Amino acid sequence: MSEATRRLSVPQARRVAIAAQGFLDARPEPFRATTRHLQRVIDRVGVVQIDSVNVLTRSQYLPFFSRLGPYDVALLDRARDRAPRRLVEYWAHEASLIPPSTWPLLDFRMRAAAEESWGGMRRILAERPAWVEAVQAEVERRGPLTSRECERALAHDRPRQTGNWGWNWSEVKQALEYLFWAGRISSAGRTTSFERRYAALEATAPPGIRKAWSNRPGAPTDAAHDVELVRIAARAHGVGTERCLADYFRMPRARTRTAVETLVGQGELVPVAVPGWQPAWLHADARVPRAVHAEALLSPFDSLVWQRERILALWDFHYRLEIYTPAHRRVHGYYVLPFLYGDRLVARCDLKADRAAGVLRCHQVTWEGGARAAPLDARAALGVALESMAGWLGLTSVEVNAVV
Repeated sequence: MSEATRRLSVPQARRVAIAAQGFLDARPEPFRATTRHLQRVIDRVGVVQIDSVNVLTRSQYLPFFSRLGPYDVALLDRARDRAPRRLVEYWAHEASLIPPSTWPLLDFRMRAAAEESWGGMRRILAERPAWVEAVQAEVERRGPLTSRECERALAHDRPRQTGNWGWNWSEVKQALEYLFWAGRISSAGRTTSFERRYAALEATAPPGIRKAWSNRPGAPTDAAHDVELVRIAARAHGVGTERCLADYFRMPRARTRTAVETLVGQGELVPVAVPGWQPAWLHADARVPRAVHAEALLSPFDSLVWQRERILALWDFHYRLEIYTPAHRRVHGYYVLPFLYGDRLVARCDLKADRAAGVLRCHQVTWEGGARAAPLDARAALGVALESMAGWLGLTSVEVNAVV
C-alpha cells in the first residue's frame, strides 16, 4: 500500500463493521416488524446461515432478532416459502438463505458439483447417472418433496427392481443433494422438523430471474459474477481483508483477489490500513461513525462473527464453536452467543430454551476480563437482552446458573 493509503484505527474499523451489518438501524416496536424490516436486514447482510441445531432456536431466525428485536418468525418463513420469494436456500457461506438474485452468481459452485460435492453425491452420480435423472424427474413432476416423500413417490412410480440395482433412502437423499448442489433443483423451504423440501427451479424462481435459473451458460463463470459476490460481501462487511471477502461466499482466494482489483479500479473499494490487521479495503459507501452503541445477542452463525481472525483482530475476541467439543473440554459452553454492547463483544452466554419448563436457561455467562470487571450498565443490558429473547421465544423466565 502507498503512503496515501487511508488509515483506520481498530475502533473505527469495528464501528464500520457494526454499521454495515445493520446494528445501528432503527428497531421496530416488539413484534411490530414487517416484511419491509426483514428485507432491510436481508439487504444489509446478503447471506443468512442455516444450521440444524435447535437447542435455542433455528439459527436463521437469530440474526433478524439480533437486529430487529422480537418479531414474528412466520415472516421469515413466508419470505422463504411463498411467492414472491425474497429468500432461497443454497450453499453460499454454508447452507444459507440468500436473495434469489444471488443464486445465479454461485454458478461456479453448481458446475463444480460433480468434482467438489461430498463423496456420496459424487458416487451416486458416477455409478447411477440414470437414477439421478429419475430422481430429478420425480421432483419436477411431484415436488416440492422431502427426501422421504420422494422415496415414497419413487416406490410408486418406479417399483424396486430385483437383483442388485435396488435403491434405498440414502441413495434418494444422495441424488437429491447432488441435484441441489448442482443447481438442477432448488428448495421450497423446510418442514418444521427441518427437512428440506426439494422443488423444480421453475417452482421457486421469481419470474424476473427464472430465465437466468433455467438457461445458465455452460461456459466458465463470468468474472462479473465474482465481482458481484465480492461487492455484496464488501457492503456487508463495510471493511474487510481479502480473507474476509473470500470467506463470505467461500470463494477461491485468487478469484476474490481479481474481483477486489476490479472494484478498487472502479472506486468501489478503497485500500485502508488498520493497525495489526492484514491489508484491507473499505467499501466506498460504508459509514464510518464517530461513535456507536449497539446491544445484541449474536447467533454463533451470525455473519458478524463468521470469520474468526476478523473478530480477533477487530474485537480481540477469541471465539470458537464448541458444539462438537466433548463436554468436559468446553470452556464457554455448548451453544454460546456473544453479547455485543457498545462497539465491543463483552460477554458470552451459553443458552438453551427449556420449552417444557418455559425457561430460557443461561448455563454460563462469561465476561471478557472476568465478572468483576463487567460494567454495571453492560450487566443490566444483558439482563434486558435475555428477558427480551425469552419473551420472543415464548418462555416465561430466565435462569442464569453461573457468571464468570
